This record gives sequence, structure tokens and C-alpha cells, in this order.
Amino acid sequence: MPERNGYGQFCPVSMAAEVFCSRWTPLVMRELLCGTTRFNDLRRGVPRMSPALLSKRLKELEKAGIVVVERGKGGSVEYTLTPAGLDLKGVVMGLGMWGQRWVESQLSLRNLDPTLLMWDMRRHLVLEPLPPRKCTIQFQYPELPGAKQNYWLVVEESVVDLCYFDPGFEVDLLVRSPLGAMTAVWMGILGLGSEIDSGRIELDGDPAIAGAMQNWLGLSPFAKEQRRVA
Repeated sequence: MPERNGYGQFCPVSMAAEVFCSRWTPLVMRELLCGTTRFNDLRRGVPRMSPALLSKRLKELEKAGIVVVERGKGGSVEYTLTPAGLDLKGVVMGLGMWGQRWVESQLSLRNLDPTLLMWDMRRHLVLEPLPPRKCTIQFQYPELPGAKQNYWLVVEESVVDLCYFDPGFEVDLLVRSPLGAMTAVWMGILGLGSEIDSGRIELDGDPAIAGAMQNWLGLSPFAKEQRRVA
């Protein structure tokens, strides 16, 4: 259970909130529901969460019957959702849809995070429009400090890897963009075509891959939710 005192109420809302509403827990659940099972991959989805706190939250989720810890040969550890954990998918998705509908977009875009953006793009990449061979797509955010400017998505045999350092492969497409513009496109706030036409997003490389970007980029699962004014 969370470290704070409980609400002291028998109401199911109160009891569920004691499990689900501790700091970072909804985001850890988001990662688990997206299929992430390993500790280091969970950290990539919540890059600002300390490893110690992540470990604590996972233990709390295990104690609550939401996560099962599976230990394999060689000391490998995987975190798997139980039926109770899987049943939280509607709660997490509903929370995200509400945020997409009602939270003002400029507030969302104040919280730019290239690591989270690229990790989210990596797991939602649509493979079918890409060539049936090794394909490397580099994303460059020129306004960021040097170490955070470049990211590479490497697609090979239906596996997508995200690299934070140059993997040394020939780049099929370079996507150069302000981080805010790419985040807004990913979240469905701006259109990819209009950002390319305006010159804010530049594509350099294989014309076929560039032309199919709208199809392989995928977009956030919340991008199609219509925004409303609170």
C-alpha cells in the first residue's frame, strides 16, 4: 500500500484510490499495460522516477495483487499483470482520454520530454508501411543540449529498438524538428502534413519512407480524442 495513511473509508472509490493514486503509480500502470515487463524498460517509460521509488511502487503493486514477479534463469526478473491489474486498463485509458479532452493543450506542451516521446513512439510504430529490411530513422531536436538532440529508431525483423547513441547504421530518414512540434503532432494537437509544409518539420532521406510517415508514425493512442474547453 502507499506510504501515506489511508482514507479510512469503506467506499470502494476510497479503497481503490489507496492502491492506485499514490504518486507515479498510474504512470507505472500505464507502462505495464503497454506491455513493458522489465525494470530497465519501465524506467525508460518513467525517466524522471528514481529507481528506488520505482522498486517500491512495484512491491506495493505486488502486495496489492496487481503485479506478479516472475524470476527466470540468470537472475532475470519480469513484472506481469494479474487479472486485477489488467482490469485497470479502462481506468488508465479513461484517465488519459479525460486529460486529452479537458486539459488545455498548452499546459500539456510545457512538459516536454524527448526520452518519453521517443519511447512512446517506439512502441506504437506501425511496421507495415516501412521497407521489409533493416530501417533506421533518426530524430533530431536541434534546440536541445547535445546529448539529448538525437535518437534513432532501428527496425529489423519486426523488432523496434530505440537508441540514444548512434548505432552506426546507415540512416534511411532524418527527421529534424523542434521537440514541441513533434510532441504536438504525436498528441494529435497539430497535423504532421501542415508542420512539414510549414518547414517546422524537415524530412531528409528515402522519399518512400518520408512519404509514408503519417502511416508509420502511428500517433499516441489518445491522439484521436476530440479536445474540449473546460
